[in-house]
Formats: sequence, C-alpha cells, structure tokens
Amino acid sequence: MKLITFTALALIILSCGGKEKELENTTPNVPIIKNGLKIAFYVQDSLKTSFDYYREMDSTTKAKQTKFQAQLEQKQKALQDYVTRNEEKAKTGQLSAFEIQTIQQEAQRREQALYQFQQVEGTSLEEGTVEILDVLTKRIEAAGKKYCEKHGIDVLLIHGPGGQINFINPAMDVTKQFVAYLNQHQAEIEADLGSEKKKSKKK
Repeated sequence: MKLITFTALALIILSCGGKEKELENTTPNVPIIKNGLKIAFYVQDSLKTSFDYYREMDSTTKAKQTKFQAQLEQKQKALQDYVTRNEEKAKTGQLSAFEIQTIQQEAQRREQALYQFQQVEGTSLEEGTVEILDVLTKRIEAAGKKYCEKHGIDVLLIHGPGGQINFINPAMDVTKQFVAYLNQHQAEIEADLGSEKKKSKKK
C-alpha cells in the first residue's frame, strides 16, 4: 500500500513539474490575394516594446549613455569649481602673479582633458550603439526571412512612422505573431549577434 501511495505521489509531482510554459502562437492568419500571393506586415515600434532582447539591448545602451552623461557633468562641475574657487582667491589678493599663471595653465589642461573625454568616450558610445542596432537589424531581417519561409509569406513589410506605407489592410498584420516568434528564437538570435560582432571586429 505504501508503494502504491509513493508511486502515485511521484506521478503527481512529475505531472506538475513537467508542465512547460505555453508558447504563444506564432502562426499568422494572412489572407491570400490574387495568384496565391501572401503579403504581411509588422509594426516596427512594437519590437522596441515587445521583443525582449531588443528591450534588453536598449536598456543597456541607455544605461551607458546615462553613466557617460553623469561622468561628463561631474567633470564639468569639477572644472567650474576649480576656476571659480581660484578666481575668488585672485580677487582677494591671495594669489601671486606666478600662481595665477600656473592656475590658468592648469585650467586649460583640465578643459582640454574634458574636451578629449567628451570626444573619445562620446564617439565610442555612439559608434557602439550604431553597431549594436545595425547587427540587431540584420538578425531581425534574417529571422523575418525564416519566418516567411516557414509560413509561406511572399512579402513581409515593415510599418512605422515616416515609412512609405500610408494604409495597409489590418488583416495582414502579423506583428503579435512575429514578435512572439522572435522571443521564442531569442537564444538563436543572440548567438548570431555574437558571431556578427566578431566578424565586424576582424574587419
């Protein structure tokens, strides 16, 4: 009797623990137009809000930008404080002519260092952001090709602000399904992104 009870309990635990998270449906329901042509579209802005990896990359990029801005403001304040503090000393006659000249040279050195930091770090951050977005865009395009091949879609359009599409039948909207497909294949996209970055660095 104890054996039967233990076995039954084990089966219950396995059945509960073995349940996987139900995957969102990625199959589109696109109407077929003349000559069997299937045209679909997805809303570009939805990738920014619903594609998990895109949001992660965007969050990381914004964090780097915020850190750079904070460092820049800190350096600017330090320079301004240095100049203001010594100007007050000069006005009250606490500094000799030689000391004033030395302070001016130091202020110029710090100003040049600040400018160099702004140029080098700012350019590096901007180039890194552009590179990430460029590689990510290519991976999304590659995933879009696979998605179309899987579901027999002939044309997949990108709908977004400033685009060339004024109106398109909402029945052709596969945004929800395509974003779900991207999320389910995120690991594959991340792996492809890694290989793309290595290629770009070698160039």
